[in-house]
Amino acid sequence: MRVSPILQPDKSTREISQFAVWRVSSSKPGNGVRMLRDGREDTYWQSDGAQPHIVTLEFQKLVTLSGLALYIDYKLDESYTPQKISIRAGTRINDMKEVKSVELIEPHGWVLIPLTHHDTGLPHIKAFVLEVVVVSNHQNGRDTHVRQLRVFGPRTDPLKALGFEVTFTSPEFNRVAFVR
Repeated sequence: MRVSPILQPDKSTREISQFAVWRVSSSKPGNGVRMLRDGREDTYWQSDGAQPHIVTLEFQKLVTLSGLALYIDYKLDESYTPQKISIRAGTRINDMKEVKSVELIEPHGWVLIPLTHHDTGLPHIKAFVLEVVVVSNHQNGRDTHVRQLRVFGPRTDPLKALGFEVTFTSPEFNRVAFVR
């Protein structure tokens, strides 16, 4: 886990957040799940109620997940800032397993959390369902603020997926490598 003020695109990953159905355990009016995806760092999802606070992403097919990024700002949110986050994954809601637990200390910016498989050590996991669980907040706060959330999967080379070992280096060749 690392914190970065700017979310830098990585050539080995791609964002897959848009392929999921998003749900939150609770929200204050006007600060719902849409705020996590609006691309603005000045808006936030605010939970409403007892902890834990949960963001659930459900994918229609089995997806490969390599990491996630949350934008959290302790300077603006203080006691609303998550302190302990648990990441759970599974094939259904009722078979979720914790894949990562992160303790944050006054974060300001993008918190980048790589997802690795506990048993195999592979740099990714496969799941239908992903949960981001805010277990506790700074200063024993009750509700939480998360400003943005992005989920990433590995970028695959279509030629390698078909068994070809040679890859093209020019965009022109890549454009005509497949018949649609």
